[in-house]
Amino acid sequence: MTIDPQITPADLEPATTRVFQIAADKVRELDRAWNPSLGTPVFTAAGKYTTRGWTEWTQGFQYGMALLAFDATDEKDLLEIGRRNTFRSMAPHVSHVGVHDHGFNNISTYGNLRRLMREGRIAHDDWQLAFYELALKSSGAVQAARWTAIAPGAKSDPDHRDAGFIHSFNGPHSLFADTIRSVRSLMVAWQLDHVLMAENDRKIDLLRRGVLHCLSTARYNVYYGEGRDAYDTPAERGRVVHESIFNVTDGRYRCPSTQQGYSPFTTWTRGLAWILCGFAEELEFLSTLAPSALAEFAGGKEQITKTFLNAAVATADWWLGHSFADGMVYWDAGAPLIPNGVDYAAGSDPFNDHEPIDSSAAAIAAQGFLRLGRFLGEKGNHYTQAGLTIARTLFAEPYLSTDSNHQGLLLHSVYHRPNGWDYVPPGRNIPCGESSMWGDYHLLELALWIRRAARKEPYYAFFDQVTEHD
Repeated sequence: MTIDPQITPADLEPATTRVFQIAADKVRELDRAWNPSLGTPVFTAAGKYTTRGWTEWTQGFQYGMALLAFDATDEKDLLEIGRRNTFRSMAPHVSHVGVHDHGFNNISTYGNLRRLMREGRIAHDDWQLAFYELALKSSGAVQAARWTAIAPGAKSDPDHRDAGFIHSFNGPHSLFADTIRSVRSLMVAWQLDHVLMAENDRKIDLLRRGVLHCLSTARYNVYYGEGRDAYDTPAERGRVVHESIFNVTDGRYRCPSTQQGYSPFTTWTRGLAWILCGFAEELEFLSTLAPSALAEFAGGKEQITKTFLNAAVATADWWLGHSFADGMVYWDAGAPLIPNGVDYAAGSDPFNDHEPIDSSAAAIAAQGFLRLGRFLGEKGNHYTQAGLTIARTLFAEPYLSTDSNHQGLLLHSVYHRPNGWDYVPPGRNIPCGESSMWGDYHLLELALWIRRAARKEPYYAFFDQVTEHD
């Protein structure tokens, strides 16, 4: 990747205005045209949103987009679209016991509404605020209950389990990389003084459970070039596995796996982006906590911060070494049809004929770069500039969708390449030119972060804080 060391949020502010103007129209069009009886819009085919009944993990992004667009434009009908649909449709997501998606669906809707009210962007109403907070408390507890206890180390007594993770919809054996950004639901519920009540009225601390999940993700889903397997080389430090598999009988780790990547030994780039963004956010959250909140952990806040930072930096550095000059990446770095000797020093070509580029991975990663850079201060300037460089790529053609007849906002997103779910246009060999709900939503989160930084407005975060942009 070729990082532009000069670009600033102020330089990109006009581009964010354009992004939000385009997004506002697309949000209205999708709200008008979409038939909710079909399920949730997931990704586009020939420019029109379609659904895929795997899980309903994208509904919060659909309505959250309206709230983010309102945040930037002050257009009240967008607020109404987001708020009305949250009230009408999101309750099942709050109590959904079968998924790892609570941080996606509920932080994007109830969380954004609560944030807007606390910031004074919408009128304060005690009962509405209580409604949002009850939803967030319940969501965090329900997500925390989806728990697999594991042995803390390969040589540990398997009956002594003081580690664990929120398991994916695949079952109790499955730790997904994605869930590092869903664990936010536990942190928000904890910040609202909530607990998970278990058998015999046992109170389960949501912060502790959230931190344990993050520690397991850092340990098992991220590789650090330390010879963990034959492909864990220093040159591949920071590579990520989508899924880690455990023996739920004795709690021991078994092997890497993947659902959406090419193989367990290659890096599915959206999985890496989730981890980069998720750990960067959790580092920001940790920085607001008193050391006493984490005193029970070995090494306390200092050691936890070190572990989270190691995962974030490793994945950030991997991205910088495996992306094109403009910051874009293939959907999987080991995809089989990537040409030998591909020129990463050149710009990306989403219309190539061998393997898809995944713009949604870049939108997620760019936010991670910006948050990591800010957390590190001057030492993280190159990460900040990397995030801004990627954003500049995404805020313009051929990645920004400017066609009013195309319902998507961010083009060249990839959903599930191994399953062949993505639309391949006539005359093309690979998917291209299409959008996804998570890609569109994260493009708006990225644009909002940059817009607020340019204007020195309150810092955009999932948790309660009072910091403004530096």
